[in-house]
Amino acid sequence: MAVGKNKRISKGKGRKGKKVVDPFSKKDWYDVKAPTMFTVRNVGKTLVTRTQGTKIASDGLKGRVFEVALADLNQDEDQAFRKIKLKVEDVQGRNCLTQYHGMDLTTDKLRSLVRKWQTLIEANVDVKTTDGYVLRLFAIGFTMKRPNQIRKTSYAQTSQVRQIRKKMVDIMTREATSCDLKELVMKFIPEVIGKEIEKSCAGIYPLQNCYIRKAKILKAPKFELTKLMEVHGDYAEETGKKVERPAAAEATA
Repeated sequence: MAVGKNKRISKGKGRKGKKVVDPFSKKDWYDVKAPTMFTVRNVGKTLVTRTQGTKIASDGLKGRVFEVALADLNQDEDQAFRKIKLKVEDVQGRNCLTQYHGMDLTTDKLRSLVRKWQTLIEANVDVKTTDGYVLRLFAIGFTMKRPNQIRKTSYAQTSQVRQIRKKMVDIMTREATSCDLKELVMKFIPEVIGKEIEKSCAGIYPLQNCYIRKAKILKAPKFELTKLMEVHGDYAEETGKKVERPAAAEATA
């Protein structure tokens, strides 16, 4: 230490330390509920600071987005490669009511599809459902070998790729604009649109592994509670279940 520098080692002595309060003591757990289009309705729990003054707990929950594997929502391990996004629209009691907010494929699934000696074809389109949601859909497909094909590669010509891409856009637009968001999600889950693309493009070039790889909600209509309750059913406050008392216990009482 340099001569003449007073480091005031005794600084801060005699001052009492601030009382440490556990931040979790001011927080509450809320249940996250998925819409009726999925088998498992209870997605999980989320944490939020209790209402205090002008800071309301429900405002801190609204707008939160949860990413859940479709395998967990439908109890089907074959659908593990799909990720579903759910957005909290409303809070009722201790329940956070969510709405579908988007979809994606897992990275490992996407990487496993891309191989050598084939052509990858992608297309995207903006569509509007009958209930006013604007979505951007991304489709992906791959060329495949014809039966008894000897040639190692199965590349499509540029003109064929253009034709396939146009067909993809047409099918996605047709399927999405003719139904509401709930029906569209029900089409995504069994991969109806992907199978339709494979079938209709077989005449141009045989395709395999056609998926709607991603769906994004670009614009949602004005929030209406009645519409949200339609996809959720009724959530009354859970009051607990009546417990049956054994006959012996009643006799002693």
